[in-house]
Amino acid sequence: MSVAAAPKVAALADSHFEATLERLAGYLRIPAISSDPAHHPDVLRLAQKVAADLAALGFDNARVLELPGALPSVAAERLRAGADRPTVLIYGHLDLQPVKGEPWDTDPHVATRKGDRLFARGAADDMGGWVSHLAAMAAWLEAEGELPVNVKLLIEGEEEIGSPNLERFMDAYPDAFASDVMVLTDCENPSTEIPGLTVSLRGLAEAELTVEAIASDVHSGLWGNVVPDVSTILVKLIARLLDDDARFAHARMDVPEAWREASWNVPLTPAVIRVGAHLLDGVDPLPDRGRSPAEWVWRQPAVTVLTTTLPTPDRQKNALRAKASAVLSVRLAPGQDLAQIKGLLDNLLLSDVPGNARATLTMKPAASSSWLYTPKGPAFEAADRAYIAAWGRPLLQVGVGGSIPFVALFGRRFGDLPLILNGVMDPETGAHGPNESLHLGVFQKAIRANVHLYAELAAALAR
Repeated sequence: MSVAAAPKVAALADSHFEATLERLAGYLRIPAISSDPAHHPDVLRLAQKVAADLAALGFDNARVLELPGALPSVAAERLRAGADRPTVLIYGHLDLQPVKGEPWDTDPHVATRKGDRLFARGAADDMGGWVSHLAAMAAWLEAEGELPVNVKLLIEGEEEIGSPNLERFMDAYPDAFASDVMVLTDCENPSTEIPGLTVSLRGLAEAELTVEAIASDVHSGLWGNVVPDVSTILVKLIARLLDDDARFAHARMDVPEAWREASWNVPLTPAVIRVGAHLLDGVDPLPDRGRSPAEWVWRQPAVTVLTTTLPTPDRQKNALRAKASAVLSVRLAPGQDLAQIKGLLDNLLLSDVPGNARATLTMKPAASSSWLYTPKGPAFEAADRAYIAAWGRPLLQVGVGGSIPFVALFGRRFGDLPLILNGVMDPETGAHGPNESLHLGVFQKAIRANVHLYAELAAALAR
């Protein structure tokens, strides 16, 4: 029986851990940066390498999927467990965030081991995520000759630029996605000792606020105090959005009381926040104000100033400017939509503008929906059993404060299927920033959990 064999397979995967790290390091050496056209050949090169490796591991129909105007994805399958066993789709992504201009302590494209962490761009986001599945499946094939479940792999090449063509791949290659359970492995654990099951995401909207008052720059000494200063008006308008803690003061969401009480148990402590967010000495996390840190980052909206046209030191002059603008990022709480936020921003920013200056608000086309999911049924019970076996405790239901477009897309297209969102990140991973790292203990436990997950899903969902 697969469940009975799982401990032996997990032990075999443990014995191959150093070889798995070498495989991971080989992938990390390829700078597959999807946002930089100069690295698009690297995205293809990595996709081709992954497809070849999957074929060598024993996967069938391992191939690079391509569409006009899109970066490639990789697909493969092994459907030999039998028609009575479920088919599990494993999703991950192979593309990377850029590193240019970041103060790395090591070469970002050379995996460097320091203590219990492996440093490299993409180590945890998301190479480590899907490589943990390759390691688990390789151990099953070596130990038992077959996987407990039928498996499909879909490794995307555009996640870090918002998955703009993922739905086109779904339409063009429906067989590559057809499955009974989906494991989407690009999420975070609340600590290195507590595994996380992601069940909510905040959405994302961007808007450009522009203020105009005069036809051209004019002398600030001659005209200051008698004509509007668009730079200070811009700042005053943005301030309307904020409370005394400089948090977004509007559209606060009601959350279930039971969830709110449970959220205080999430280990997002001041110490974790200090380390994970790189707070300077003497700077404290924002006060709770009756809401847990988990609620603030997972279930409440937030606003950030991304860019402004306010003059930089090299453009200093004693002048009132003709125009000033800022691009604002709004994280939408689960349950909020773009139209709701657009109406709120219009009301707050475009009425009663000082000096009757002209204020306009333009929503950017790129947006991501929020997502809220209720994990129920035998697939999630199976996942809990797998994580108890590997981590010593069940999955903790968590949220993500960021926006992951592919998750909302999978939720919309495949919301009737169990969607198990896990990963290998932890609060100190530093994804998207300098010195991104993978905790080796988390990586090893993720491999073990995957070994048990396949067996538990096979037992729970056998037809």
